[in-house]
Order: sequence, then C-alpha cells, then structure tokens
Amino acid sequence: MTGPAATTAPRPTGTGPGAGHHPAPWVRTRLRATPLAALLTAVLALGTVFLATAFPRVLDRAADQGLRDFLRDRGAVATSMYASSALVGGAKTLDDDAALLAAHVGPTLAVAPGGVVYGARSGKSRSLTNPGLARPEVVDPEMGLLYVQGLREHTTLVEGRWPDAPKGGGAPVPIALVRDTATTVRIHLGDVLTTGETLQGEEPRKAEVVGILNANDRNDPYWAELSCPLQACLDFTRGKQPYAYWRLTGLVDGSALDAVQSWQTGAQDFWRIPVDVDRLRADRLDRTDRELAAYLTGNTANQLASATSRPGLQITSPLPDLLDKATARQQATAPLAAIGPAGLAGVGLVVLGLAAALAGDRRAAELRLLQARGGSRTGVVGRLLGEGVVTVLLPALLAGVLALWLLPSPRWGGAVLAGTAVALFSLLALPVRAARLWSRPRAGSNRRRLAGELTVLALTVAAVVEVRRRGVAPTGTGVDPLLVAAPLLLALTGGLLLARVQPLLLGAFARVATRRPGAIGFLGLARAARGSTEGARPSVLPLIALLLAVTTAGFGSTVLGAVDTERTHAARLTVGGDASVVVPIGVPVSEGFADAAAKLPGVRASARIWADTEVFVLDGNGSTRVFAVVADPVAYAEISRSLGRGAFDAAALSGGTGAADVPVPALVSTALARKLGPGATHRLRLPNGGELLTSTAGTVDGTPALQGDDRLFVVLPAGPAVALAPELGRSNLWLATGPVDQDRLRSLVREQIATGAERATAFPTAAGEGNDGLPPGYSVRTSAAVSAALAADPLQSAAARLFWTAVLGAGTLALLAVLLTLVRAAPERTALLARLRTMGLRPRQGLTLILIETLPQTLVAAVGGGLVAVAAVALLGPAFDLSILVGASIAPGLPVAVPPVLLPTVGLAALVSAGVVAEALIAGRRQIATELRAGDQR
Repeated sequence: MTGPAATTAPRPTGTGPGAGHHPAPWVRTRLRATPLAALLTAVLALGTVFLATAFPRVLDRAADQGLRDFLRDRGAVATSMYASSALVGGAKTLDDDAALLAAHVGPTLAVAPGGVVYGARSGKSRSLTNPGLARPEVVDPEMGLLYVQGLREHTTLVEGRWPDAPKGGGAPVPIALVRDTATTVRIHLGDVLTTGETLQGEEPRKAEVVGILNANDRNDPYWAELSCPLQACLDFTRGKQPYAYWRLTGLVDGSALDAVQSWQTGAQDFWRIPVDVDRLRADRLDRTDRELAAYLTGNTANQLASATSRPGLQITSPLPDLLDKATARQQATAPLAAIGPAGLAGVGLVVLGLAAALAGDRRAAELRLLQARGGSRTGVVGRLLGEGVVTVLLPALLAGVLALWLLPSPRWGGAVLAGTAVALFSLLALPVRAARLWSRPRAGSNRRRLAGELTVLALTVAAVVEVRRRGVAPTGTGVDPLLVAAPLLLALTGGLLLARVQPLLLGAFARVATRRPGAIGFLGLARAARGSTEGARPSVLPLIALLLAVTTAGFGSTVLGAVDTERTHAARLTVGGDASVVVPIGVPVSEGFADAAAKLPGVRASARIWADTEVFVLDGNGSTRVFAVVADPVAYAEISRSLGRGAFDAAALSGGTGAADVPVPALVSTALARKLGPGATHRLRLPNGGELLTSTAGTVDGTPALQGDDRLFVVLPAGPAVALAPELGRSNLWLATGPVDQDRLRSLVREQIATGAERATAFPTAAGEGNDGLPPGYSVRTSAAVSAALAADPLQSAAARLFWTAVLGAGTLALLAVLLTLVRAAPERTALLARLRTMGLRPRQGLTLILIETLPQTLVAAVGGGLVAVAAVALLGPAFDLSILVGASIAPGLPVAVPPVLLPTVGLAALVSAGVVAEALIAGRRQIATELRAGDQR
C-alpha cells in the first residue's frame, strides 16, 4: 500500500523494540541480589524486637510470680483475713455471715479456692481432772471446744459416731477427737471427761468422746489457726517455774453451739477468709492495700458490721504488713532487675546502629550512583523503607506476636511500646544514614565528635554526683532511673575514652613489634591501630557494645556477690558463730556432748557457754542489769576473732585464781564501761542471789553470744568464775566455728537427749513437733541454714535470674556486633591476605595476622569494661543499702571487690574471643582460597 494511508497506519500492538517493557520492582530486585544480607537483617530485627517485647513481659511476670511466691511461702495463716464476734445464733447464722464476708471482698482481692473457714470456739480451755490422763508434770491437761464447718469433708470417722447435739440438761457434750490427740493424752472412745470447778464457783462441765477421727490431709490450710485440732499441744504454765501440760481441742457439731457458749466465758464466732494470692498483681499493690484497709477498718468493715448485725465484728489480718514487706523488697530488687535489661537495651541499640552503619557503608557506592543519576533523597529513602517493610517490619511483627503469645501477662502496654520503638529504630536507621548522602559535607567533624564526647562526659559526671549526693531514691518511688542509667553512662564514657586511647596503645605495641623478627605482629597491630583511628566509624561501635555488656555484668555481679557475702556474715552474727545449740532451762550442756560435738567434721573451735540476762552489776549508784557470759577464754576468744565481733586477747582473762578475795577478770561492753565510770572493781549479783567480785580487764564492742552491739554485757572466764559460783558451770549454750553439718549436729543433740536430759524424756510425743523434731526448749542452728533461709526470697531469686538472663543476651549481642564488623571487613582483609600469600605468606601466618588484627579490640574492651565496672562500684557504691536484699540490717555501702567483676569479664571476653577465632578459622581460609582463584574482583 502506498500514499498517506500507508504512512499513518498504526503499528501492531506489542511489536517493536521496547514495547510493553516495565522496570523490575525495586524491593524484589534488591532482595534477590543480596539474599544473605536480607536474611541477616530479618533475623536481627526478629531477635531484637523479640527481646524488646519479651523483657517487659518477663519483668511483669517475675514481679507477679515473686510476689505470689513470697506470700505463698508465708502460708495460709499469714495471707488470710480473720473476722470474729461474740457467739450469736446458730450454724445457719454462721453460714449466712460467711457468705456476706466473702461477697464483700474487693475486685483485686479474691477468696482462695478452699473458701471461707468458719465456726465457733469456746473462749478458754478448761482443766480435765480425770485421773488416767497424761500429765507431763503436775498440771492437768486443758481442753476447749470447737465447731468448724465442713468437718466431715476433711476427716474420716475411724471409731464411734459423729458428734451431735447434747441430750439436754446436764448431759455431757458429745465430742470427737483426732486419734493422735486421744493417744497422746490417753483418752479412749466413750470416756466422759470432767472439768474442775472454776474460781467463780461454776459447776464442772462434762464431755463424752463419741468419735475418733483421722484428718484426711494434715497439711490442708483448713486446719490452720484452729488451736491444736489435730494433736495435743505441749504448753507451759506462766511463772518463775514453768510446768508443762497438754492442751487439746474437742470437736463438736453445729447443733451444740450452746454447749460451746457455756463451756467457758468469751466464746466467739470466727471466720478465716483466705486470700487467693495467685490473683494478686505486683502493679496493683497500692490498690490492693486500699481495698484491704477498707475491708479491715474502713467503709467495707462498717458495711459488714451492719449487714451481719454484729456491731462488735472485728476483722484483722497480717496481710498488710506482708504486702508492705513485699513492696519494700520489690523496690529493693528493682534496680538489680532493671540494670540487666537496661544494659541489654543499650547493647541492642548499639548493634542495630552498627548493622545500619555497616549496611550503609556496604551500599555507599550504590547510593552515590543513584545520587549521580538524579535520584532524589525522597525516592531513595522511600525505596529503602520499602525494603525495610519486608526485612524489618514483617519479622518485627512476627517477633512481637511471638513474645506476647509465649509470655502471657495481663500487662501489654510497655511490651508493645518497647517492641515498636525497636522496630522503628531498625526500620529508620539505614534510610536516615542514606539520607545524609544528600546533605552537604560540613567541616569540623572532629570538633562535633569532641563536643558530643564532652556532653556524654558531663552527663556522666552529673549523674554520679547526684547519685552520691542524694543516694538511692527512697522506698516507694519505684525504680531509680538515675541509678540504672549511671553505670551505662559510665560504660559509654569509658567506651569513648578507649576509642581515643586504643590507637595510641596499639601504635605503641606496633612500634615494639618492629624490633622483633617477622612482620606479622607489626602488620596486624598496625592495621588494628589504623582501623580504630577513623573516628565515629562503625569500628568504634563494637567496642562500646562490648564495654556496655562487660560493665553491666560486672556491676550487677558485684551487687549480687556483696549480697551473698553480707548475708553469710549476718547469718554468722545471728547464730553467734557457724553453729549453736541452745538447751532449755535446767538442762545443762554436758561435757560429753561438748567433746562429741567438737569432734564433728568441720568444727574448728567450740565452747560451752553459760549466758543469762538476770545478772546485775552493783555499784554506788545502784544496780545495772547486764547480759553475762561465762566461757573458756581461749576457745571463746577464737570464736570472737573468727566471727569478727568482740575480738579480745585470751590472756586478758587469765588473772583469776578462784579465791574469794581475788576479783575475777572480766571484759565489759563499751556502753557498760561508760555507764559505770572509772573504777575497775565491781560486784555481780547472780540469778541465785550470790555475788561475785570482778575487775574490768578490758572493753569490747560486742560478743558472739549476744546479738547486737548496743546491749550491756560482761564476759567472765569459766575457771575462776565457776570455782567461786558452781552454778555458772551449768552451760546453756554451745557455739562453734567451721562448716558444721546441721543434720549431724541435730542427731548428736537427739542422742544426748535420749541419754542425759531427764526432762526431755517426759515429752515423748513432742519429738514430732516444733523445732525440727527436737523437744521444746532445744534449738540447733547453723549459719549455713540461716543464710539459706535469708536467701530463700522469691523476689530476690527472680531479680537475679532476670539479671543473668539479660547479661547472657547482652553478651550474645556484643558477640554479634564483633562478628558483623568482621564479616564487613572480610573482603578487604581477604584481598590483602591473598596478595601476601603470593609473596610467601604461609596459611598459619595468615590466620595469626587475622587474630592479631581483630583480638586486641576485644581484649581491650573486656579489660576496660572490667575497670569501668570497678569504677562504677567505687563511685556509686556508697549510695546502696543492701539491708533488704540481705534480709538483715547491715551498714550501707557497696564494697569494691575484684572477683565478682573478674568472672563475667573473663567469661564475656572468652565468648567473644572464641567467636573471633572461629570466624578466622572457618571463613578466613576459605575466602583466601577463593580470592586466590578469582583474583581481586572489587
């Protein structure tokens, strides 16, 4: 075809060069070009966001679980509310009032699953005069009556029948006894128990044992605070000479409440409302305190008194004091719990910044090419954000969901906020760094760096000075952010200082290496020094990450180590040594026991001691009551020296002869010496009325047999004192130093009781009660057991676990920072080694060169972190008061100690060094071989 038509005819669609061409999507192209880098970015985002989201949840869960464990360990008695009133009405009234009491418990408080335990009990016990009953000494057993709802569900009838209502008139009250009680007091089924007449002339009461029961579960909280319902309790009469007697409880039916009323005056209805500690939350303790106060003495209590028609209704509970203690302990452990996560957060931010810096450095040529071809800042940043949506946001979203799902907690705001902040930082770090390429370079970068470092230094000095000036934030104000931030600021300042000093140190080592044969050492050190002189380049960030991790670990480890040390010391002061045995009045510590105990494994020094508070010093102004100690001077001096309390020279007590006219040398407390004034001779009046002439041989601030240093006391040598007053030889205390096994010592005490203590053998059934199977009045304690009891605090354990978890995470991230730097520098280093290989460098020398170049920074950071941790303890230590963490009152301050810092420092240094060596061994040799085959392709 010819003509115009031919020239204007459209070309067929889809034909011709370039027809239908569309540019490949940027994100897909970039991800396909560098899949490994994209995968590493996604993994890093996944890990950091997961940690950021998880740790607030872990903190919340640890606080809640620590609070619940702390309260649960105190038992159902301590975590219940108790209501009582004069006995009114019958069992139906008790049921209705129990429902009212349970219904008015506030929303943050909940009744434990077992429900309210309630009933009625007689005001006092009555003596039983039946002749065949067990009497440890001369006193009749005493019995009270108890009705408790739900008895049949918690016991099993083994003999007889269940108690019911009295027949009427003067008929005996039908009661049931638990088998152990009946066996102990020698009561049998069908016995009619008769009480004696009272001083008011009331007629005797009678009770008939109609049933013998067994408790289904003796450890059931149902039986708590019910006045010896499951076994007879050994009690003592009051007075100068106490006598032992059995006290028991007869269980009655709900239809016999009139008998409970008439058994003895002062009968009461009672309700125990157990609180469900598993429903309590650490973040709602203030609200819980308010609700508890209203229930005990506030508006709720008034409403209950009106609703139950019981104006005299009284509600008490030990729970407020426990919650106060839990709050104090939680606030005491909060800084320790926060220091670890804060250090982890700092290391995580450094690693994310390092990853962005390395990525920007890796892609600098690509970004400058886009800039040269007319790419706008907005367009390039948008494309980088598009990459980040795939490599950062999607993994971050997955990490957040996993953290919220794997670590359930009622609080989620802080976790979501922390995870979102880290995700945004990860997403924006690379685009922000890339955007700087479009900015004009400004002169004076060194001045800006110096200004920034001086700003950090000023903030650190201000934080340290403020913490030392005001101390730790007072109890009740939560975590002290300044105290948590101060160690991190010190670590940051130390990192910046090391970044300045490290080139000089490595340069000096390099100059030393020039005088040694071989070029490997000099070349490696010179490259390490040159790599760290590039200012705020990415190579400085691994140093800061390592320093933050080591400083955090060393500082927190020092706190934990100081707590353990002080707790052990406090336990020894409490015991009076490493082991103590206390015996009841009238049962002396025999020489045979003392000799056998001294031969126990671990005993280094031991002494029998007579100690009493009923001793008076007579002077011209009257008499002064003192605590008197009589012991062998040599053994007691050794115990005092080992304990670090009241150390003295045994020779000071060696002047007595035992003659009546020769004063017995005595050590007196400093406070007693000030009170008595000048004059070295005084008389002591002993508990039996005798007197002893003493002379002051010296003063001491404390003594092992007495807790506290503010009491008035006197220490006498056993030899001359016992010669003049033989009753002072009846020792009632045994002390020892050394790692004594408590079970062995307790077994030895049992053997001595069985063979020598006549009074103890009168209480055969008491062996299963009370103090670890020992009869009343006996006590065996070791400092190890007391220290373990002080350490058995769930709040402290949770804080310590959280801290070490954070330290492990920080160490892992610090290792990652070093490895990222090594991977980024690998191409340049590989090319250099390949060239050196062609010049005769052997493979082993190449690996040595890599290690010399990369390990110094790791070792310098580890040593620097340890030094900064020690400096942080020295600067911030005076602000710490570890009393609550220890569990005993101690002097404020955190002592400087090298071993707690050394262990985490060496551990983290070894971890990172192992990673560096592994990278050099695994990757270096393979990359060098590849470079030799392909040549320099950069």
